[in-house]
Amino acid sequence: MKLSSVAAILRALNAAQVRALVVGGLAVNAHGYIRFTKDADFAVELVADNIVRTFAALAELGYHPRVPITATQFADPAMRERWIREKGMKVLQFASDTHRETPIDVFVIEPFDFAEEYEQAFSASLAIPGEEPTVARYVAIPALIKMKEAVGRTQDLDDVQHLRWIEEERQE
Repeated sequence: MKLSSVAAILRALNAAQVRALVVGGLAVNAHGYIRFTKDADFAVELVADNIVRTFAALAELGYHPRVPITATQFADPAMRERWIREKGMKVLQFASDTHRETPIDVFVIEPFDFAEEYEQAFSASLAIPGEEPTVARYVAIPALIKMKEAVGRTQDLDDVQHLRWIEEERQE
């Protein structure tokens, strides 16, 4: 993954006024447990106009879904539900020839009450030397822990333990 690509993605989403939260490994890193992650994970508010803005912002960077899905199809809750039920889809993966090293996963469900978590999220600047800082909204630790526990992979459980330690440290 390239930090410059992550910054470009965040700038594009911000410019398009996409309501999105950084989740997954990037959010774990932002909370203070630094570890490798191979993709950029986002939860976006799953309402039609936000989804259309998401697809358009990502397309400006050369990103396209890895499977033939349009923004209109993705905006249809019944279609997303069918993909989940029939194909076991959890995320829609995006790829870009320009940003090959930085794939994107967008959740096909809101893994939490989006409006509530959007309000509780913390904003932080991503600074890259020679570039303007880029602001991102990161999901709060409690919601991130729930997401990681639900997946239950070894890496996710390790993240959970470190996130709990970070929370304990902050409460002291």
